Amino acid sequence: MHPFSYTTAAQPEQAVQLAATDPQIAFLAGGTNLIDEMKLNVRTPRQLIDINHLPLDKIESQSDGGIRIGALIRNTELAWNDSIRTGYPVLSQAILSGASPQLRNMASTGGNLLQHTRCYYFRDTSSPCNMREPGSGCSAIDGFNRIHAVLGTSDKCIATHPSDMCVALAALDAVIHIVGSSGERDVSINEFYVPYGDDPSRLNVLKPGELITYVQLPAMPWAKRSTYVKVRDRASYEFALASAAVVLELDGQTIKQARIAMGGVATKPWRATAAETKLAGLQIGQDSFKAAADEALQGAVPRKYNAFKIELAKRTMIKALTDAAAIS
Repeated sequence: MHPFSYTTAAQPEQAVQLAATDPQIAFLAGGTNLIDEMKLNVRTPRQLIDINHLPLDKIESQSDGGIRIGALIRNTELAWNDSIRTGYPVLSQAILSGASPQLRNMASTGGNLLQHTRCYYFRDTSSPCNMREPGSGCSAIDGFNRIHAVLGTSDKCIATHPSDMCVALAALDAVIHIVGSSGERDVSINEFYVPYGDDPSRLNVLKPGELITYVQLPAMPWAKRSTYVKVRDRASYEFALASAAVVLELDGQTIKQARIAMGGVATKPWRATAAETKLAGLQIGQDSFKAAADEALQGAVPRKYNAFKIELAKRTMIKALTDAAAIS
C-alpha cells in the first residue's frame, strides 16, 4: 500500500473544498471497496478524506411520496428499513443478496454507487487493463472472461458492473444528488454511468471533487409489485452471473407499464427499456415475458467463456417477471 495522508470533514462543503485541491484525493466512507483496492495498489490516493461524520445518514419520506436516502446510510439499515421493504421491496431484496452481513453493515449507499468492477485483470496490476491504465489494453477480451459483460462493451473493455443495489435503483428511476465546488446537481442513475468507449477508466459523470450526498427514490406506489432475482455460482457472498430487477404495474392481467434492469451481464446497471416497451399492453404470461427477454438481449456480444450469459440473462428476467406478476 502506498503512503497517504488522512483527514476528516464535518460538513459536505468542507469535504468538497478539500477534495477540489487534488484529483488524487479520495473520500472514505465504509471503505469496503476502496481499502481493498489500496491494498492491491490498484488505487493509490495521496489523501483520504473521512466523510463518516457528515450529516448524510438519514432515510426520509418526502411530501410527494418519494424517499430520500442519505449517501452514508449503510446497506443493512437501508435493506431493513420498513418504508423500503414494503414500498420498494426490489431494493431491499437486491441489497440483501449482495456481499455478506459484515460488509453490508459497513458499505454505504454512495460507495455502492461508485464501486469498481471485480474483473480479475483490473485487480491484478501485472495485467494490462484499460480501466486501470488507459491505453494498456484489455486482458479480458481474449482471456478468461466467464464473469464479464455481454452488453455495453467496447473493444477497450468488457468489465461487468458488480452492484446489486444499483440494478434495483436503475429499475426504480432513482436520482443521485451531487455536490461540487461549482454547485449542486441531480443526475438520473440511468445517466450517471457512462459508456466505456475510448477511456474505460471514466465510469460515471462525477467531476473531480464532487460528492454524492443522497439518492432520491421517486413516488412509485406500484413499486410494491417488484422483485429481484439473482443467479450466482454459490448462495452467498458472490457476484451475479445474471440478475434482474423488475417493477410491474398491472391492470388485471394486462401490463400497464414495467421497469426492468439487469445486472451481472453489462458494463453498468442495464436498464432494459426495449423490453419495457415490448411488455406495455401485453397480457402477463410466459409468451410475453419471453418476448421481452429476447428483446432485452438483442445486440449482446458473447466472448469465448461467457456466451452462456445470454440465455441465462433471459431466463433470469423471465423468472423475475413471473415472480413480480404473482405478487398480490
